Amino acid sequence: MKYSVDKEGFYGNFGGAFVPEMLFPNLEELEKNYNNIINDKDFKTEYNNLLKDYVGRPTPLYFAERMSEKYKCKIYLKREDLCHTGAHKINNTIGQILLAKRLGKTRIIAETGAGQHGVATATVCALAGIECVIYMGAVDIKRQAPNVARMKMLGASIISAESGSKTLKDATNEAIRDWINNPLTTHYIIGSVVGPHPYPDMVAKFQSIVSKEIKTQLYEKEGTENPDYLIANIGGGSNAAGLYYEYLENENVKIISVEAAGEGVKSGKSAATSVLGKVGIIHGSKTLLMQTNDGQIIEPYSISAGLDYPGVGPLHAHLLESKRAQFISITDQDAMKAGLEISKLEGIIPAIETAHAFAAFNYLEFKKDDVVVVNFSGRGDKDLNTYIEYFDL
Repeated sequence: MKYSVDKEGFYGNFGGAFVPEMLFPNLEELEKNYNNIINDKDFKTEYNNLLKDYVGRPTPLYFAERMSEKYKCKIYLKREDLCHTGAHKINNTIGQILLAKRLGKTRIIAETGAGQHGVATATVCALAGIECVIYMGAVDIKRQAPNVARMKMLGASIISAESGSKTLKDATNEAIRDWINNPLTTHYIIGSVVGPHPYPDMVAKFQSIVSKEIKTQLYEKEGTENPDYLIANIGGGSNAAGLYYEYLENENVKIISVEAAGEGVKSGKSAATSVLGKVGIIHGSKTLLMQTNDGQIIEPYSISAGLDYPGVGPLHAHLLESKRAQFISITDQDAMKAGLEISKLEGIIPAIETAHAFAAFNYLEFKKDDVVVVNFSGRGDKDLNTYIEYFDL
């Protein structure tokens, strides 16, 4: 399996667990138990029941007729925006809260950027009756006010990260510090396919439900399980990992990963890791990240709070290096225009993260019969203020 994680927690040259000694016990406990727990019959039954009755799965695979007409191919949208909480993030948090309960944990911590993962974590903690602490950058708290309010309503405590760029990377740093100090009672629910092994593999497995459903749904609509192209926006990369998971070894299915160019790849205000990244270690994982020559992390920027991460998950670094995936960098301007266009074409307002994926269509060419599946990773409610200000609505 060319694209699966190996026994050491690596995807090709990327991954592993580069962490302080104090974190070894936490990761060892997880690594020893997570595969057994998630493959347990009772766990699977509880997980699948919650996905069905609580999250609202399977999510539809919707043929986007007007968009298909415009871009001259067959475009299907995997409607993760219709999940409970409005994004794909809950697929992972449901799995991890059940895992945490089985590990005997009584407190949950998480980091969040756009707030979607924070909301999904606070939601499952309310469901399970477990204490919830969310770390969020001070900048993101301001620009994602509706999600902050949601988390508070769900009973979570929000801790503002005031260091560095005051965004996702800094929230993650604070969460890791907390976990080091509270190893026995606390489980850290990482929201993306980032961090030390086993997190990238575990999160990808919980998100793989997305591509599992697509196989069945696409067969019903097109008589084949396999699309010609998969397109997803990518920050850390969890929605993309879920979309690609079942298709990674099938190289006839082409993969297009869309990242945030911010104000332009060379503007100094970007999050285009595929172009600007160099091999290094961030949050316990060896991957591609934006850094200076002496290894200082460069502050990422994107208008989208969920894409301004200075690195990318190790799976995606491997997909880039092995040329399994094509990466495209999309500017704020293109993403915002695409968000408005899709709203008017299909009557669905996308999260700005998702809008980046739609903007890629302006830079790609398809054949009339090409089947293209886009992961509609989140709805745009949380971004209405940004849309209002940007377009003076």
